[in-house]
Amino acid sequence: MTRTAVTTSGAPGLRDFASLVKLSHSVFALPFALLALLAATGGRPGFPLLLLVLLAVVAARTAAMAYNRLADRELDLDNPRTAGREIPAGVVSPRAALLLTLAAGAVFLAACWLLAPICLLLGIPTLGWLLLYSHVKRFSALCHLWLGIALGISPVAAWLAADGAFSARLIAPVVLGSAVALWVAGFDILYACQDREFDREHGLHSLPARLGERAAMWASRGLHAAALLGFAAFGLLVPLGPGFAVGLLLGAGLLVWQHRLLRPGDLSRIDTAFFTANGAIALVMFAAGCVDIYVFAPPA
Repeated sequence: MTRTAVTTSGAPGLRDFASLVKLSHSVFALPFALLALLAATGGRPGFPLLLLVLLAVVAARTAAMAYNRLADRELDLDNPRTAGREIPAGVVSPRAALLLTLAAGAVFLAACWLLAPICLLLGIPTLGWLLLYSHVKRFSALCHLWLGIALGISPVAAWLAADGAFSARLIAPVVLGSAVALWVAGFDILYACQDREFDREHGLHSLPARLGERAAMWASRGLHAAALLGFAAFGLLVPLGPGFAVGLLLGAGLLVWQHRLLRPGDLSRIDTAFFTANGAIALVMFAAGCVDIYVFAPPA
């Protein structure tokens, strides 16, 4: 049954837009983008480069999330779990979400242009990949991996911004980006377990809808095991040292904890498993990498 969206009354504020795009979820991709940037520059990226990379990552994610909420507004309205989101609740209008998408996309491309010509050239298809994610679940259960790649692009882009050109050095951030993609895909599968029945009823595709919760959770565990190998490989390629090794062990422990929080038929602790555990993983591994870069790195 399709319900009618609430009519927007009054102009939304900054807090409403921040909630619309889940600004706090930047904690997933941003630490790995910054880790790649610091590793690429030996911990000395320079303020303009650092600022532009931060601006590009946040703007790209804002454009993608605003468009996702816009594209999914009818589905969100029909889903009891998401009916309170800003657009179906009438807090933010579809027009305002579209304008935010366009503005954030323009800021992202402007930041790419200021970073390097190659960044602008690659920034256009990157933005397209981010926006298209909103439609993938309508035809493929690989939507989780699509989202993972969307976030995994950020470490590669940050390293490329530092170098300004392709080189053999890009192997390390590609490995890191691949690990991030697998990690994100894994926890997105867990998050999608909440909407398994809704997705089936509305013809949407996800691994939980296709395989069921138990098999989907095992697929998530496999992706997370592969992600840990990727993170370890990145640490060897840079190379990072004992700090990152400790961070990797802590990250592995947090992943185990995340999976122990959830069981087929019991997703009551999904918020802790999704946001708390994954946010902690990103921050712990970033901090561990910084320890190696700034404390254990050999003097220049």
